[in-house]
Amino acid sequence: MRTLEEYLRLRLGRRAARGFRRELTTVPGAGRVPTAFRPEATALAQRVARKIGGLPMSLVTETVMGIPTTPHLLGGCGMGENPEAGVIDARHRVFGYDGLYVVDGSAVSANPGVNPALTICALAERAMSLIPPAGCAASQAGRVVNAGRR
Repeated sequence: MRTLEEYLRLRLGRRAARGFRRELTTVPGAGRVPTAFRPEATALAQRVARKIGGLPMSLVTETVMGIPTTPHLLGGCGMGENPEAGVIDARHRVFGYDGLYVVDGSAVSANPGVNPALTICALAERAMSLIPPAGCAASQAGRVVNAGRR
């Protein structure tokens, strides 16, 4: 994996293939537009294919139309120390919205380079452990304390 500054913009649009329903679509943004071709990835796939007797392949949308495809949608609600630095805090709470938590792939700030399912599960489990059960109050140290006991 590598980090590149590439840009897409979201807009409402209609496509014949989708029955002309209004939906979010992507259009090129200001700056470099994402491409499907990554020379490093192609070279690696070819080396692995030679070793295992396989055949490296890509999706038709990537090879024919040059449209990059990923099944792992991540980011959008990054963690930060304050609202200027992120959408959520280290306890997965959305800044400015009491009781609203983000516990999915949008809390993962960057592509980890592998299937992110276990990372997302671990973050979700951690987030759930930080939410006090009903009838409890969280102490200043971050521990869950039963409000009914002294």
